[in-house]
Amino acid sequence: MIYGLGMLELGMTFDFAQLVIDNEIARMIKKAVGGIKVNEEEMAVNVIHQVGAAGEFVSNEHTFNHFREQSQNKLIDRKMRDSWLADGAKDMTERAYEEAKNILENHKPDPLAPGAAEAMREIVAEAEVEYGLK
Repeated sequence: MIYGLGMLELGMTFDFAQLVIDNEIARMIKKAVGGIKVNEEEMAVNVIHQVGAAGEFVSNEHTFNHFREQSQNKLIDRKMRDSWLADGAKDMTERAYEEAKNILENHKPDPLAPGAAEAMREIVAEAEVEYGLK
């Protein structure tokens, strides 16, 4: 379990950009902890033999079929410096604030299932009684 995403100053402050950064880090950790599949398809041994060690793999069909399984970072910029500078030279914090603002302005959550709100109200009401709040 990863705790404290978005928290700063021992949890006294919350920052949406920090939440976006922490979420990306947590996603990478989850991917790494999930392990690496070791089989003929995933290891692409046939493709390596076909293309060769110094060959070009990007246009290979196997690469196309599997590239989405790899890291899909939004905040980490791996461009060459000249490209990064030409694109505005934004650091991770700037990109995180932009992404947080985009999420806050545009995200449309799925509606709750019918009856879910009532079930949650019942749970809260029971807890209030149990802890002497009502």
